[in-house]
Amino acid sequence: MSETTDGPIETARRRKAAAKPKGRVTMTDIARAAGCSQATVSFVLNNSPGIKLSQQTRERVIEAARALGYSAPAFSALKTPIAAFEGRVFEGPVFDGLDGVIGFAVDQLATSPEAVVAIEGARQASWNAGNVLLVAQTMGDAVMEPRAIQALTRRGISALIYMTIFTREITAPDYLYGLDIPVILLNCYTADYAFPAVVPSEIAGGQSSTRHLISHGHRRIATITGEPWMQAAQDRLKGYRRALATADIPFDPELVVEGDWSASAGYAATVKLLALKDRPTAIFCQNDRTAIGCYEALKEAGLHIPQDISVVGYDDEEIARHLFPPLTTSILPHMAMGQWAIEQLEAPPAPGRGRYPITKLECPLVERDSVRAVKGG
Repeated sequence: MSETTDGPIETARRRKAAAKPKGRVTMTDIARAAGCSQATVSFVLNNSPGIKLSQQTRERVIEAARALGYSAPAFSALKTPIAAFEGRVFEGPVFDGLDGVIGFAVDQLATSPEAVVAIEGARQASWNAGNVLLVAQTMGDAVMEPRAIQALTRRGISALIYMTIFTREITAPDYLYGLDIPVILLNCYTADYAFPAVVPSEIAGGQSSTRHLISHGHRRIATITGEPWMQAAQDRLKGYRRALATADIPFDPELVVEGDWSASAGYAATVKLLALKDRPTAIFCQNDRTAIGCYEALKEAGLHIPQDISVVGYDDEEIARHLFPPLTTSILPHMAMGQWAIEQLEAPPAPGRGRYPITKLECPLVERDSVRAVKGG
């Protein structure tokens, strides 16, 4: 994750610009005042473990939050080296933009942890603003989904967050346009930009992962993709190719092996890569489950990670930190996305009107122990 180091003039300029916004202070306000991303703000204020941020960055975020009057239980409980802040609880403005109940509709819950993480982010932000979150799983069923959303609206929700597990463009069903409450799209968007929407910045994430390997001297970098019809797989591959092009490393199609996000596909793809006459010195696995299979194939071949070959994953699933060696990977910012969705409801626009740009949140790299400088590099 990139961080900025400011001199006294820039710091003073930012502090001067950090005027308290009208209404409830959001993480977007704090990010703007602190000169960093919203994901960074989320990690600091939620005291997320395993994130390598400098103490200067943490203090800058906390100072900006304090100056703006941000109020949330997790933030109030944070321990910070700023002496003037320790032990104080700051009372921010009461959030009264909603009636107390927010609906959250998602197509799948059980197949992936991302939905649960996004719901938790939305839950935290809702509770911090004094609102309750009601969740419904729809399975994307054409009959049951509208009934589920109707059930939420009958229970008095004053806004709806609509999430899909797979990042993609959707054709929003007519009943979403017909709702008389604000609708926020999470992990999806529409071609007409009719609703505020947030997705991960997958191209930048793929670029960052590949650039990390390049910075360690690797030039023979392979990647194992997801299923090619999926937008996340397409965008991560675009990021991989951009990083190579920026470093003047020729693209070699034989170093790109198609997978399906599974450990078994990661294993098979790695075996294929190791059979190349000029095998790679590093492999970018485009999700952590693929990396599990990659690890198995490398160890079965008698190769050591990262001494013989470096590996980078993506998603930062719980298993990533328990692999041996712990896996360097990128975080899918679903926690921050859930929080962002709630924050957009403070001053809700008329539903179904206007055009809203797609917000993309960064996928920060978490450095662990699976990458090493290339031999002889």
